[in-house]
Amino acid sequence: MSKRLKLVPEAPWTELRTSDKDWQSADPDLLRTMYVELVLIRVFEEYVLELASQGLIHGPAHSSIGQEGGAVGSALALRAGDTVNGTHRGHHQFLAKTLGYVAPEGFDPEAPFSDDVRALLLRTLAEICGLDRGFSHGRGGSMHLKWSEAGAIGTNAIVGGGVPLAAGSAFAHRRAATGDVAVTYFGDGAANIGSTLETFNLAAAWDLPLCFFIENNLYAVSTNVFEVTGEPRLSARGPGFGIPSWKVDGMDPLAVYLATTDAVERMRAGGGPTLIEADVYRYFHQNGPFPGSAFRYRTKDEEAEWKQRDPIDRVASWLERRKLMSTDSIAAVRASAKQLMSEIGDVLLEQDPDAKEGVRRIKPSEWPNPTFVDTGIRGDLSEFADARVLDRDDFDGEIVEASFIDLVADVMARRMGEDDSIIVMGEDVHRLAGGTNGATKGLMDKFPDRILGTPISENAFTGLAGGLALDGRYKPVIEFMYADFMWVAADQLFNQIGKARHMFGGDDDVPLVLRSKVAMGTGYGSQHSMDPAGVFATSAGWRVVAPSTPFDYVGLMNSALKCKDPVLVLEHVDLYASKGEAPAGDLDYCLPVGRAAVRRPGSAITIVTYLAMTNYVLEAVEQTGIDAEVIDLRWLDRASLDWETLGESIRKTNNVLIAEQGSLGPSYGGWLADEIQRELFDWLDQPVQRVTGGVASPSISKVLERAAIAKTEEVAEVLAQVVTD
Repeated sequence: MSKRLKLVPEAPWTELRTSDKDWQSADPDLLRTMYVELVLIRVFEEYVLELASQGLIHGPAHSSIGQEGGAVGSALALRAGDTVNGTHRGHHQFLAKTLGYVAPEGFDPEAPFSDDVRALLLRTLAEICGLDRGFSHGRGGSMHLKWSEAGAIGTNAIVGGGVPLAAGSAFAHRRAATGDVAVTYFGDGAANIGSTLETFNLAAAWDLPLCFFIENNLYAVSTNVFEVTGEPRLSARGPGFGIPSWKVDGMDPLAVYLATTDAVERMRAGGGPTLIEADVYRYFHQNGPFPGSAFRYRTKDEEAEWKQRDPIDRVASWLERRKLMSTDSIAAVRASAKQLMSEIGDVLLEQDPDAKEGVRRIKPSEWPNPTFVDTGIRGDLSEFADARVLDRDDFDGEIVEASFIDLVADVMARRMGEDDSIIVMGEDVHRLAGGTNGATKGLMDKFPDRILGTPISENAFTGLAGGLALDGRYKPVIEFMYADFMWVAADQLFNQIGKARHMFGGDDDVPLVLRSKVAMGTGYGSQHSMDPAGVFATSAGWRVVAPSTPFDYVGLMNSALKCKDPVLVLEHVDLYASKGEAPAGDLDYCLPVGRAAVRRPGSAITIVTYLAMTNYVLEAVEQTGIDAEVIDLRWLDRASLDWETLGESIRKTNNVLIAEQGSLGPSYGGWLADEIQRELFDWLDQPVQRVTGGVASPSISKVLERAAIAKTEEVAEVLAQVVTD
C-alpha cells in the first residue's frame, strides 16, 4: 500500500496582523514620524498629479497615493547603510528611504520642516519634471529616481527589472560584512516575471540579505491579480524557494513596520533572503489624476471601501486615541506639507507670459542644456591616467609562443591576485578544470570565495553583477557560456547595465566585464553560434573588445578590467586552441583604448576585420597575392573605434572590404559600412564591400554550418572580384 505524506516547506510563511495592544505600545516617536512621512509623501504626490493635470509633467506620473503605508512602514525599519530599489511606481519608496536619511532622528510634527527635507523634495520634484536640478539632471524623471548616498539605488521602469540589481547590492553588503541589507520593491505583476523568480532562487542559494517586498495592489494597469495567477496570495511564492515570508495589510503601516523589523533582524543575523507581501491599493489609475473606475475596470464602491482603510487616517486615529497629537496638530501637519510644496513649486514654476493669469510654466532656467543630451553615455577613461598602456611595438620584454586559452586564465589570475574586488561568476566556471573551455583554469583553487558557479539563470546573475558594479565596491566579471545567451539576459544587459550611467545623470561608474565566446564551426547550431558584436555596437553604453592574438588578449582584458564602463570581451573558439606571441610572464600592461592594429600594410584595398576572422583574412590575402592592408579593429564600439587608423588607410587605398564571419542579420559590418561611408565617403572609389556569413544562423549539419559562415575561401573570392573589377 502506497503512502502519501504531507510535505511542508521548511521556510515559514506568516500572516502578521496588529492588535490594539501593538498600537498602544508602539513608540510615540515612531508613530509621529510615521504620520509626518505619510503626509509628506501623500501631499507631494497630490502636487505631482496637480502638475500633471496642467501638462507640466512630461511623460508618466505613476502616483502611489494609497500605497504609502507599505513604503513608510518598511523604510522606518531600515538604517542609512541599507539600500532599496523599486518600481516605475516608486515615488513613495524613494521618498520613504530618503526622508529617513535626511531626518535620521525622525520628525517632530510641531517643528518646521528642515532645509534638508525641503531640498530633498525640491530635487525629487525637479527630477520628475525633467529638470536640471533633479538627481539625474532630469534624465530619470518619474520612473528612475536614484540617490545612492541615501541608499536609494534606483527605481526602474522595466517590470521586475530592478530585482536582480538589488541582489547585487545585497551581495555587496554580505561580502563587505557591513550587516546592511537590501530591499527590492515590486508589484503583483513582477511577481510572475522570470527575472524575479530567478532572483528568488539565486538569493536563496547564496543566502543574500535581500528582502523581496511585494506591493500587491491587485492591478497591473487594469488586469486583476485574480485573473493571472492561481494563487493570489503572492507571498506563497517565497517558501517554495526556501525564503521565509510574511503577509501583511499594507494599509496598516505598523503591521508593515513590525514584519519588516522581523525580516531585517533575520537578514542581519545571516538568515538569507526574506519576502514580505503587503496588500495595498492605488487610488488612481496606472498613470495620471483619474481613478481606475473612470476606465471601468473597477468600481467606485471598491475604491471607496479601500479608502476607508487609508493608512494616514489609521495612524492619525491612534495618535488621537493615545493623546499623542491633537486634532488641530494633526491637521496642521497636512497644512504645513501643502505650504511646503507650494513654496517648492514657486522655485520651479512661473506665470506663463503667453497664457492667461494663473497658467504656469516651468521656468526656462530650470531645463537642462540640450547639449547635455549625450553626455555621460560612457566614462571619460580618466581611470587610465596611471595605467601602463602600450602596444606590441612598444613592448620590450621577452616574447614567447603561448596558448591563447592559457593566457585567458593566466591574466585573470594575475589581476585577481592583485585586486580582491574582482569576482568571477558564471555557469560551471568553478568546475570542469576551468569551465567548459578552461578559461578559468586554476582560479577556483586560488580564489575559492571569488569564483562563483551560478544557477542557469542569466537574467538573475547578470543583473546581480550589474547591481554589484553599480555598488562601486566590487568589479564583477561574468561569463556567458555562449554569446546567444545574451538574449536571455537582454533586459539586464541593455535596459539596465548599458543605460545605467547615462540614465542616472552620467556620473555613476559601471565597472563590469562580460566574457562570452563565439562558437561558429563547433556544430552547436543556431542557438549557440552567434557573433553579438553588431548588437552590442549599436547599444549605447557598452565597450566591446575582440582580441585575435594572445598578446592582445592580455592587454585588452587588462584594459577591460581597468575600465569603469561595462565591457564585452569576445572570445572565439577558433582561437582558444591557437598559439601565438605572448609576453613571458609580464601580464601587467593595457592595450590603448580605441587603437586598432595594422596586421599587414598594403595599398590596393583596406580590409577591416576582427576576432578569428583576422587570421582567415590574412590567409586569403596570401592566397590571392593582392596587396591588401589588413586592419584588426580590436575595439568595436562606437566610442572606441579607431578612426585615425581607418582614415589613414582608406585615404591611401580608396577601397574598403569589411570581413566578418557571422550571419547577415545581427551583422557588425552593416553598421560599420554605414559609418565609414558617412565619415570617409569622399575617399571611396566604390561602395564599401562586405564579406559575411549567410542570412540564416549556422545549423548543426557540418556541411550546412560551413555554408552558413565565412572563412578564408569567402574572403578570397570577394577580394578577387572587388580588386579585379
